[in-house]
Amino acid sequence: MSDSNTTDFSNPSTFILLGIPGLEAAHIWISIPFCAMYVIAVLGNFTILLIVKMEPSFQGAMFYFLCMLAIADLVVCTSTLPKMLSIFWFNSREISFRACLTQMYFIYSFSTMESGILVAMAIDRYVAICHPLRYSTTLTNSVVAKIGLAVLLRSGIVTLPYPLLARRWPYCRTNIIPHFYCGHIAVVNLACADIRISSYYGLFNLFCVIGMDVFFIAMSYTLILRAIFRLPTKDARLKTFGTCISHLCAILLLYIPDFFSSLTQRFGQNVPPHLRVLIASMFLLVPPMLHPIIYGVRTKQIRDRLLQLFTHKET
Repeated sequence: MSDSNTTDFSNPSTFILLGIPGLEAAHIWISIPFCAMYVIAVLGNFTILLIVKMEPSFQGAMFYFLCMLAIADLVVCTSTLPKMLSIFWFNSREISFRACLTQMYFIYSFSTMESGILVAMAIDRYVAICHPLRYSTTLTNSVVAKIGLAVLLRSGIVTLPYPLLARRWPYCRTNIIPHFYCGHIAVVNLACADIRISSYYGLFNLFCVIGMDVFFIAMSYTLILRAIFRLPTKDARLKTFGTCISHLCAILLLYIPDFFSSLTQRFGQNVPPHLRVLIASMFLLVPPMLHPIIYGVRTKQIRDRLLQLFTHKET
């Protein structure tokens, strides 16, 4: 059924992305820092991948996991930023229904993959600090490959219901998405149906899947801290804890914006729409931009290799 104010369609051919609602007049200015963040994220993560590939000594589990994180970061930001910039620069707001669902799948799949990789990196830190003599025999190349495959399969499977559920709902209100990308809740909120299944599954994914990752990371660091406090000297404790700083920063960068963005999308009706969109953008852009910077600065091998590259170029 339809009236003069309602468009009746079960699956719209296109959606219209508004960008940042309420800040349309400032889109050009907002695009400048977003574009800069995207360029830094792409260059930084490709630099990490290039350095690990070029340096034969970077063949441990830590570097393999770091490469996985760099690839996931590249996919997450590339799934959203080009379309965002096309909205800001060329007012290209249309996105096909299938492309919207595909974008949704890639964003959430690789975001979940980032979380799984951080768990793997926590395991790497646990083995390196608590069982250093067994590190090379425990985290072999085959074990790392199996962990990477498990993370990939898990993220792909748990994310699949997002587009499948969104595809089954009838859309008869509007096809205008008040966002710059096809977020799960932003899309299903347009459906003229009971979308509690989609909402509940999103919360299940947030608290059970991502929450379980946070739990395993917390358990790993509980054991790590216990081992650190048993070290005989303060210098040894600080030096050992320093090897975990990069990973801890990556954890905070991913999970704090993720939880805050997910909760404000569902329960933050009193939060202005433009603020909810900006919070979501921080979750998608800041971790991919800062991860290579953090690991480049905090990881001595990568920092030394970068300095060698720049020194050779200058000479």
